[in-house]
Amino acid sequence: MIVGGGFAGHSAARSLAKRLGDTAEIVLINPTDYFLYLPLLPEVAAGVIEPRRITVPLAATLPGVRVVLGEVDTVDLDKRTVGWTDPESGRGELGYDRLVLAAGSVNKLLPIPGVAEHAHGFRGIPEALYLRDHITRQIELAASTEDPAEREARCTFIVVGAGYTGTEVAAQGPLFTDALVRQHAALRDQPVRWLLLDLAERVLPELDPKLSRTADRVLRERGVEVRTGQSVQEATHEHVCLTTGEKVPTRTLVWCVGVRPDPLVAGVGLPTNKGRLVVDAELAVPGHPDVFACGDAAAVPDLTRPGEVTAMTAQHAVRQGKLAGRNVAASLGHGSPHRYRHHDLGFVVELGGREAAANPLHVPLAGLVAKAVTRGYHLLSMPTNRTRTAADWLLDAVLPRQTVQLGLVRAPNVPLDTASPELERTPR
Repeated sequence: MIVGGGFAGHSAARSLAKRLGDTAEIVLINPTDYFLYLPLLPEVAAGVIEPRRITVPLAATLPGVRVVLGEVDTVDLDKRTVGWTDPESGRGELGYDRLVLAAGSVNKLLPIPGVAEHAHGFRGIPEALYLRDHITRQIELAASTEDPAEREARCTFIVVGAGYTGTEVAAQGPLFTDALVRQHAALRDQPVRWLLLDLAERVLPELDPKLSRTADRVLRERGVEVRTGQSVQEATHEHVCLTTGEKVPTRTLVWCVGVRPDPLVAGVGLPTNKGRLVVDAELAVPGHPDVFACGDAAAVPDLTRPGEVTAMTAQHAVRQGKLAGRNVAASLGHGSPHRYRHHDLGFVVELGGREAAANPLHVPLAGLVAKAVTRGYHLLSMPTNRTRTAADWLLDAVLPRQTVQLGLVRAPNVPLDTASPELERTPR
């Protein structure tokens, strides 16, 4: 039984299917019928690629694996059962011989007044598509209003969090709004503001300073106001108050502060480390030889840095998922278990247009070379849809973007606060 179909869960299922074949029943439970290739989600929000390009169908890419649609909400370690709610509110339960918890992560929401109600999260296809519609709508409403103050507010976009996602969203944003503004003569002289906020001293603080400087340069060249050492103090429907005391009129607040383990992890009742399940170097839960965990849900010991745990990145999740599959198979008598030890291959950051930042094998790159490396890396990492994704990139390079609204409405899987049900909010 594998809980979660993200980077870790998908990799674990493929690894298990390869090693066990028809000798075992492999069940993967996931809320959607696809694995989402998250690194390209900002390009969906900016209209560069279509959403189906980054949705990898589980049934098609996991032959021999039974895919069950559902949101797992109970794990009974004594009875060795897992319970879930399906998309139509039905209940399901199955027993397991081996359990792999790869539930992933959700938006990290801080107790800042107004954020849960007025900010846009950015963790899935519904949120990306809704944000694309929302940005398009703001520009169109700005073009139709005669009120200068309202027009300025609708043409101001704030992104909080200068990590991978926030930096990529802020880099893609001006290219998208530039394409929108060109279609409206009424906005010809109207400035469009993009602000990127983070309490850290620089963008991409977790990466090499050279990559950070490259990203910072690209952002500023596109007119993004990079505000390091600043964040949001309060948000309302019509403005955002910054920690500096400045009040910025806006209708758009994109929340990319970070992620935390899925709430399911806390409900399992096992020891955790910063919200992640404690596991050994073989990804097994101490005291429970039939339970394994990997990816963002697991605090995997980093053998290259004694005393530390591995970061919550897709690179780790994929490798840990493969090893989890191998070690589960070994626990059933197929092969021998191995310990998780990684070797950093570097990072890539997609900055839109002709820009990117990358450090493959720790060689810092920028510009078109970094762009080629970044896109090549993504195509190699995607389990499928490579040709369609490359075709969308080619079309975006030679044709204007399609910028119409899809008419999406706000739904329960779009608001930011649904990702953190147990959040304690400050009194108002």
